[in-house]
Amino acid sequence: MEKITSILAKKEPHFHTVSPSASVEKALCQMCCENVDYLIVVDDRERYIGLITEHDITRKVMYANRSKTKTAVKDVMNESLPVATTDDTVERCMQLMRQHNVRYLPVFENFTFRGIVSSEDILEEAVKSRTGIFDTEVHGTGRFGVLI
Repeated sequence: MEKITSILAKKEPHFHTVSPSASVEKALCQMCCENVDYLIVVDDRERYIGLITEHDITRKVMYANRSKTKTAVKDVMNESLPVATTDDTVERCMQLMRQHNVRYLPVFENFTFRGIVSSEDILEEAVKSRTGIFDTEVHGTGRFGVLI
């Protein structure tokens, strides 16, 4: 399979970021406006420090009955995700995600943040590399005698 850099190359060069001191309400509004389901949490020097997802907000704020306006991103963000490197393959990233039960992996190259790869990105890549499986036509009659 391809290296993870092939996925990163197809993604936007722009990162959707938020400050750790921002409110969860602001982060949620930003996610909605930018049509994304996660934001990269960066410090004042624009360095990666974590990730906040819709899932984090739902589980750690909504279900816990915490205030969206009073809860800071830093209080619910994910700081301990496993990381991938630009040398990792898509398969290796799939293994990391499965092993740690996560949907996102930060990718680094020599300690420099390069982006986020999601399980959706990996699934798309896997399907694309196996188009032959999905492109074959089935001939004959279906369950109700309909020609397929």
